[in-house]
Amino acid sequence: MSSAVRIEHVSKVYPRPVSLWRRVAGGQAEDGLQALNDVSLEIAQGEFFGLLGPNGAGKTSLIAILAGLSKATAGRVSVCGYDVQAQFREARRSLGVVPQELVFDPFFTVRETLRLQSGYFGLRNNDGWIDEILENLGLASKADDNMRALSGGMKRRVLVAQALVHRPPVIVLDEPTAGVDVDLRRTLWQFISRLNRMGHTILLTTHYLEEAEELCHRIAMLKSGRIVALDTTRALLAKVGGTRLVLEMGASGWPEGRSRLLDERVVQRQGRRVVLRMDASTEIEALLAQVRGAGGTIEAVEVLRADLEDAFLDIMHGTAGSSLEQAA
Repeated sequence: MSSAVRIEHVSKVYPRPVSLWRRVAGGQAEDGLQALNDVSLEIAQGEFFGLLGPNGAGKTSLIAILAGLSKATAGRVSVCGYDVQAQFREARRSLGVVPQELVFDPFFTVRETLRLQSGYFGLRNNDGWIDEILENLGLASKADDNMRALSGGMKRRVLVAQALVHRPPVIVLDEPTAGVDVDLRRTLWQFISRLNRMGHTILLTTHYLEEAEELCHRIAMLKSGRIVALDTTRALLAKVGGTRLVLEMGASGWPEGRSRLLDERVVQRQGRRVVLRMDASTEIEALLAQVRGAGGTIEAVEVLRADLEDAFLDIMHGTAGSSLEQAA
């Protein structure tokens, strides 16, 4: 199967500006901020691909390069075989991007906005497809409303509609459901999943990991500008595996430093809540005994199945990163 997106050894360094006093003194600019460091990945046509990572990992920088809005310091990116720099027009026609920010023109209605977007791509008589998008995104009743009159959630729906209006083979969704209601998430994913079944390639970034786990065929995880995991969703879950033991600690909190073996089991700590990694449920009694033996008091216990959030935390905290990075 041919590639929809190919990213080859891409690095991005943002230069730091020289301050006025350094400029007057003849000083040089400091080393730049490295947002991406030798990133390579390939997304097949028709794939639903997830790009995950904490804030500042480089996801938005990579999307900006993919969309031709930013130039890579090194490396090459292509969409449907078109180089995003040398063949910008062809690459841009092949791509639809839903940005994080709510950007809109306050002087037009929803339908006028989508007609103008169609015009940017040289599309005439596109009202049939516009009507279908409006209906599927729950915007039909708002078609003749001015953009200024829409709620934040409705404006985000329009952003999705704008990205789809020229029927791009590759659709990039950058945090599309951030801060929106449950109804939009449901209708959006129903429509996007249908487009994916029709052959459209989807690239999704999200902090809602349950969405990525349910929707994505493969997932890449970025950390500090590098890919630290790249595999199928099922394989990522299998490699982390096991279950999680969730403890609500007493007033004395977690007995940190009193047991190296226990500390190595910690996946997440938030206040008195501590999540421990387990390879099998038969370890529960032994772990509880170790916690009590180290001086910790336990008020509540819960056992959970490992999910993509657990895999993400393991990788970002380094407990599973070494083995998963080899798969990347």
